[in-house]
Amino acid sequence: MEVTDKTNADVKGGTLVQYEGKLRLLEIAQVPKQHVDEFKSVKKFKIFNTNNLWIKLESISRLVKTGGLDMEIIVNPKHLDNGINVIQLETAAGAAMKDFSGAIGINVPRSRFLPVKKTSDLLLVKSNLYSMHNGYLSMSPLRAFPTVPLVKLGDNHFAKVQEFLRRFASIPDMLELDHLTVSGDVTFGKDVSLKGTVIIIANHGDRIDIPPGSILENKIVSGNLRILDH
Repeated sequence: MEVTDKTNADVKGGTLVQYEGKLRLLEIAQVPKQHVDEFKSVKKFKIFNTNNLWIKLESISRLVKTGGLDMEIIVNPKHLDNGINVIQLETAAGAAMKDFSGAIGINVPRSRFLPVKKTSDLLLVKSNLYSMHNGYLSMSPLRAFPTVPLVKLGDNHFAKVQEFLRRFASIPDMLELDHLTVSGDVTFGKDVSLKGTVIIIANHGDRIDIPPGSILENKIVSGNLRILDH
């Protein structure tokens, strides 16, 4: 299993633990509530699962034929958009590693892991933080730091891809960004540049339109800012 160094953006990622003499995958949904903060610690659990697995097909075939694959069912409570609470039953492919003798974790460079699970991840990969070469995304050499910024976009206005795309006239310059938090009804004009730590909060009933060409560096923006066609 490929693992990589955990950052504050990866605190929910599964990690590896030794249990009953075997290396096992531990997912956050398996952790009791009173230990979740401990699980998220980048000091105690310094690596997390990238979901890249290397397995011999012959070994899989042998385990399937002998019934040797025994992966735990993870009970994961979910809240749907229509307000209904459901229980999702799932298994993690990486959990099968305990059934393979000699299974190990290999710490790989961060470049091996580039997930897009939320629109905050989509914002990162669409930005100038990355460049495409022969179908491979790599960190821009103009980025002064080897890690990506921590980006948090509010679920109420940015969770859906269509809504996310509508709120950006163009993707901001993020080469010098460390941390971005956006909450509420916020839109971005063209050619916006974000640097350092930027927090933009539009309270309920307010709207913030970041003007085209704006440069926000270590700023907190709140209140109401509307830009209307003349």
